[in-house]
Amino acid sequence: MTRNKITGRYLDEVARLGLDPAELPAAAHRSVDLGPSSYNGRCNTRPVFLDGQERSQLATDLDRLHGALAALPARLFGGDLAAFARAAGMTDAQVTAIMRTRSQTPTRLGRADLYHDGSWFRLMELNMGSTVGGLDNAMLNRAFLSHPVVADFVASNGLSYVDTMAELAGMLLAESGVGAGERPLIAAADWPASFETLEPQLRTSAAQLGELGIEVIPCHLGQLRVAGGRVWLGERPVDVVYRVFMIEDLLDPAAPELVDPVLRAAERGEVSIFCPMDTELYGSKAALAMLSDEANRHLLSPAELASINRILPWTRMVRDGEVTADGELVGLREYAVDQRENLVLKPTMMHGGIGVVLGWTVDAGEWADRLAAAVDGPYVLQRRIRAEPEPFPLDGGVRPMLLNWGVFTVSSGYGGAIVRGSTDLAGGTLNSAAGAALTCCFHEDL
Repeated sequence: MTRNKITGRYLDEVARLGLDPAELPAAAHRSVDLGPSSYNGRCNTRPVFLDGQERSQLATDLDRLHGALAALPARLFGGDLAAFARAAGMTDAQVTAIMRTRSQTPTRLGRADLYHDGSWFRLMELNMGSTVGGLDNAMLNRAFLSHPVVADFVASNGLSYVDTMAELAGMLLAESGVGAGERPLIAAADWPASFETLEPQLRTSAAQLGELGIEVIPCHLGQLRVAGGRVWLGERPVDVVYRVFMIEDLLDPAAPELVDPVLRAAERGEVSIFCPMDTELYGSKAALAMLSDEANRHLLSPAELASINRILPWTRMVRDGEVTADGELVGLREYAVDQRENLVLKPTMMHGGIGVVLGWTVDAGEWADRLAAAVDGPYVLQRRIRAEPEPFPLDGGVRPMLLNWGVFTVSSGYGGAIVRGSTDLAGGTLNSAAGAALTCCFHEDL
């Protein structure tokens, strides 16, 4: 099945023209180097499409979700951000880091990872702030448009795309307090261990931002020093630290020596940090569990409630005691054991599928053990999303693929998408590390 009429028209067009499924990826590779990018050197056989209603409703739902998340400290904790962080499972070191660089309002920069279940998009997780990946997704839109079939189809159907990197550039300057005409030095600072792998991609992204007039130098925290009231990279003073390191990196025993000097400098106003540490707190799975919990639903506006009911699956912190499920009070542990094949166990703050247990892929004994170990820890249970496959040209025909939609939000609303696809329909972890092929999105404006 096709999710919308645009997709159906595209498949009909490539079938009519007899377009080889390998031709579009080959054209993309001729147009741009996809290696040191979020695409990891590979792409899918077609773009995906959002019609005008889908794009508009999705933007509305994600905007309302952001508003409800931003209001959690005030609505549940009397404005106490530290209490919110502790309730989300943060360690003392993480809470301290969050409080040192807290923002007035959480950034709108984010990526919602979604599956479409045949009726609507359902949220698997939300990534917020400067650590989100895939911001260079528009490079594939431009590469696909180098092929006349895609270029003609996009033009004749009134489609367009968002350049997420250009949107990022504007947000980076605005949220870092950079004035008009200023040329700040921005250090994109990763954790030393991950920088070894991520450096080529960071340099590619820095080059794209350079074309937009923004100077970014990739580095790791160990290369920054604080002296004389400034943060320095080599012999150059840094104006903005673009934070690539993550909240879980603060669990590293080396964290205090690496990160504390920079956070203290930011606290003293000697450098700006994009984005502050609290952005990951608002995007944590624990925060989603707070919104999902019926005990907190009375705090939501009718509009927020409608969007959250539509987009957010049942999600709960792993705690002994009763919870509401399908309108009934049940013991969480007993419910989780009974519903193993319909549940996912996730750490609240880890990324990239680390620590995730899919209930349908393990036996009852292992599930019970993992569940017991997670009780009262930084873990959530989330109801499984059963994605509806979509057709892709492949191997001389059309084959179904499961899609993981990474939909970006920016200050202006919808910010583009990067989409992972896999022919493995079993519903396992779907990410590029597991071999998924990625693609970009063109959308219709209402």
